[in-house]
Amino acid sequence: MRIACLQFNPQLGDIAHNLKRAEAVIARAAPMDLDLLVLPEMAFSGYNFKSLQEIGFHLEPTAAGPSTVWARSIARRLRCFVCVGYPEYTAASSSVGMSRYNSAVLVSPQGNVVTNYRKHFLFSTDETWAEEGKQGFFAGDVQGIGKIAMGICMDLNPYKFLAPFDRYEFANHVLESGAEMVILPMAWLTAQPQSSLVENAEVPDSDTLAYWVQRLQPLIDNGSKYGREITVAINNRVGTEGECNFAGTSVVLGISKGNVKVYGCLGRGTENLLICDVPGPITAKPYRT
Repeated sequence: MRIACLQFNPQLGDIAHNLKRAEAVIARAAPMDLDLLVLPEMAFSGYNFKSLQEIGFHLEPTAAGPSTVWARSIARRLRCFVCVGYPEYTAASSSVGMSRYNSAVLVSPQGNVVTNYRKHFLFSTDETWAEEGKQGFFAGDVQGIGKIAMGICMDLNPYKFLAPFDRYEFANHVLESGAEMVILPMAWLTAQPQSSLVENAEVPDSDTLAYWVQRLQPLIDNGSKYGREITVAINNRVGTEGECNFAGTSVVLGISKGNVKVYGCLGRGTENLLICDVPGPITAKPYRT
């Protein structure tokens, strides 16, 4: 299975520019035979909106806005699954009104929407405009990928940073679901200064990477119920929005009992397409003829 993580620097609120920027990274990499392409959390809108008023113009209808339209187009072009994060609103009704979520849509190689996941654990920035996803973390069988689990950024943390660290809510969800593929779009921040993102752009943020692995500890302790690697695709963004510096360091991991393999990892400040060949889930079914 060939996985690609598109790490780039979207500009806050400039969707047209961000779409072109993502296309430029793909064109430069000229990928072939991809099975899965992952983009960051809120990839085309940018992330650091401070209020509902700020983000309101950039909200997209459920799996039908510019992010999903782009994902469907690129999925058909590259003949692969595409996962992209976006700010979602649901259609209003007289009884419940409009709801808003930090979401990620997964699209098939045929351009069909497979699932629309809504972030379950919200970061403080999300709480200014979004609701918690009510269905919990996602898990499901996807023909062509296999049994997958999906989360978004803060989902990897303890709930509201208040739950016990060793509860490992998302990692235990992965184990309990039997997933062998984990997809995590991110807009993960770093404590590193902005200068570090430029001067050490090619160097991964080791503290961030170590923390992600730490939050996946139950997978390392127990491994997959199939005895094979669990593939974890973490795609983060780079750049700065206001006071927020993003950590980059997109990575594809292979986790088995007692072992973590790094198939590939990008730097903290580079815009690039990380392409990794992994064994892939035993439950995956080929979709190419």
